[in-house]
Amino acid sequence: MRNLTASILLALGLTSSAWADTTPATPENQAAAQVAAPATPASHAAPQAAEPTTDAPSAPDAQTVAAGTTENITATETVTTEETVVAPIEEVSGSQPGGFATDLSVWGMYQNADVVVKTVMVGLVIASVITWALFFSKGTELLMARRRLCKEQLALAEVANLDAAVKIAADFGNRSVSRLLLSEAQSERALSVDSIDKVGTKERTSFRMERAVAAISRHMGRGNGYLATIGAISPFVGLFGTVWGIMNSFIGIAHSQTTNLAVVAPGIAEALLATALGLVAAIPAVVIYNVFARVISSYRGQVGDMAAKAILLLGRDLDLAESKAEKAEAR
Repeated sequence: MRNLTASILLALGLTSSAWADTTPATPENQAAAQVAAPATPASHAAPQAAEPTTDAPSAPDAQTVAAGTTENITATETVTTEETVVAPIEEVSGSQPGGFATDLSVWGMYQNADVVVKTVMVGLVIASVITWALFFSKGTELLMARRRLCKEQLALAEVANLDAAVKIAADFGNRSVSRLLLSEAQSERALSVDSIDKVGTKERTSFRMERAVAAISRHMGRGNGYLATIGAISPFVGLFGTVWGIMNSFIGIAHSQTTNLAVVAPGIAEALLATALGLVAAIPAVVIYNVFARVISSYRGQVGDMAAKAILLLGRDLDLAESKAEKAEAR
């Protein structure tokens, strides 16, 4: 009888251990296991109380089996508890905030922007490149032209007649403004050589000089219109991209049905990037345009001084020729 009781207890212990290993780790199963664990010693005590201990080695065997069963249940509860704690951490670490891009760098915002906003950004970047290209090219041209004209004015400062000035200007080069103006004056004098109206010759020369100065000014002002256009419309183009991007952001808010700032912020940041690019393109364009306008105005004044020098030399030559003719007649 005692051997039969020990065998039954051993079978119960093995069955409960196998059941604990194969049962999923749920709060209900854990509670059932905790309740069943202390009930095992009670079932052991009932047969021991009914029959006096005539075979002492049987009781320690039953207690050993019960202790092993309790340890197995405790280990199973610990493993399942660790798995239950770790699982939510993995889910939180892999989650994405509402499907928006987490890269808020300039390049990341450009890549995740709308097609219209991307087009606006690309256009503003191209406008900025044009602005700086004009700055370096036109700035170099104006600087060299002003230096060349200053040297030519110094070389012609002591000239007394038009023929000597033309002879000196022949060494200035084909792009010389002084050479062009002196050639215009010389051409008008050659065309009006048979005219006795010296005042009319001076007026025609002045008109030719005026047209030449205007042509030189227009040539030096090329590209300034692009700067004016870029400076005027770039902020509005950037604003258009911002309005379009914010409109898409509000549409996304309506679809997601949430007003969480973490969901709204990336789209608004992408939209505001268009305004920033518009200002980046407009501010340098306006500043460079104003600088070039002042430099071109100063250069136009220098060219006007050179034209006045040519008219002065022509008028002196005409007056001296007329005086010589009157003296010759008087003799």
